[in-house]
Amino acid sequence: MAAVEDPAIGHNRASLGLNIDGAAVERMIVRLGMIGRSGDTGVSRTAYSPEWVEANTLLKAWFADAGLLVREDSVGNLWGRVNGRATDQRAIASGSHQDSQCPGGRYDGALGIIAALVATGALLRRFGPPLRPIEVVSLCEEEGSRFPTAGFWGSRAVTGRIASGDVDRVVDRNGVPIAEAMREVGFDPALAPAARRNDLAAFVELHIEQGPILEHAGLPVGIVTGITGIRHTEVTLSGEQNHAGAFPMDLRRDPMQGFAEIAGRVVDHAHRMGRPAVTTVGRCVTVPNLPAVVPGKVTFTIDSRHPDQTIADQMQRIHQEIVAEVATRRGLQAETRVLLDHKATPCAPAVSAAMARAAVRENIPVMSLASGAGHDSQQIAALCPVGMVFIRSRDGRSHTPEEFSSVEDIVAGIQVLAGTLYELAYGEA
Repeated sequence: MAAVEDPAIGHNRASLGLNIDGAAVERMIVRLGMIGRSGDTGVSRTAYSPEWVEANTLLKAWFADAGLLVREDSVGNLWGRVNGRATDQRAIASGSHQDSQCPGGRYDGALGIIAALVATGALLRRFGPPLRPIEVVSLCEEEGSRFPTAGFWGSRAVTGRIASGDVDRVVDRNGVPIAEAMREVGFDPALAPAARRNDLAAFVELHIEQGPILEHAGLPVGIVTGITGIRHTEVTLSGEQNHAGAFPMDLRRDPMQGFAEIAGRVVDHAHRMGRPAVTTVGRCVTVPNLPAVVPGKVTFTIDSRHPDQTIADQMQRIHQEIVAEVATRRGLQAETRVLLDHKATPCAPAVSAAMARAAVRENIPVMSLASGAGHDSQQIAALCPVGMVFIRSRDGRSHTPEEFSSVEDIVAGIQVLAGTLYELAYGEA
């Protein structure tokens, strides 16, 4: 196709002419998905497990076959690098994570690594070495499926956010410290701070959407404008345990009644705000959990999310007010504890603009949307500009063996990713 200069985007609109072999990409997805296989299409692969080690071994071979210089950092993030020709040796990085939910699917995280590798390989074959280095990365322990409090362990290590003592404080569901798990697979936990990077110029992550927005819009690819703020708050309501039949309703201090009212009100608040606000009451523990007893205590979680931090803060303040008002009116004691608090992270406009130009060049229809889930990009944004490409998820499914994205959509996403990496790593700017 002839080159056409578009003043609106200021870049050549000609296709890069990259050959992305969809069948080969599909084989890679299936092959990696066989490691830690759960059922027909599920994957259970947790950080520092034998399956995780086996997956990194396979990725090392793939990185080397693509001509990348391969290294594993001190926490197990796997990097594959091609050096650049320019004086500026800050790298343009792309990738995601290979650990999974238990069970999860083949695409969440793993597709981002494969896409980055395929896109980088295609660029090297077509254009040779880049001006600036490109690095493909498999980041360690994004899901928290083994270490619930690890909190993006690999990407936090890259940003220098692993605090002193975390290697001993962070434990898995069986109480095993992450330090012990690291030692078992050959890492020295004392060296975890050495994973920090200060030489990244940009980070671009391809990921399945994990929601239905692209499917409802009939589009294969999305350009992420920002990553949602997430707060998990644990609420404990304490009342008075009594007999379910003999104690009158008007004399009860029933924490279950308080829970039911709070749960309905906080969820309804997000519903009335409209997209992209979401609130979920996902866990509830009742003590005692018996059919004929007014419980004495109910503990539950509120998951509150919005990609605009100002609005996220407002939502969380209203939730706190609801909890306090209901508890006071019903004669209950309320205790709250913040379990997780990730701030909303806008994607870099310059990176998103490069994605939009890549989509125009390759004639791929896209839309802009926010991410309702947390991602490694949210952490790495502390170091450098970040951007995300979303791929349509069938039925919006994710964190399940049923998650699926078509090869056609994946190839379209890789074309957008490759075009973005081309502009960032091969461009003069």
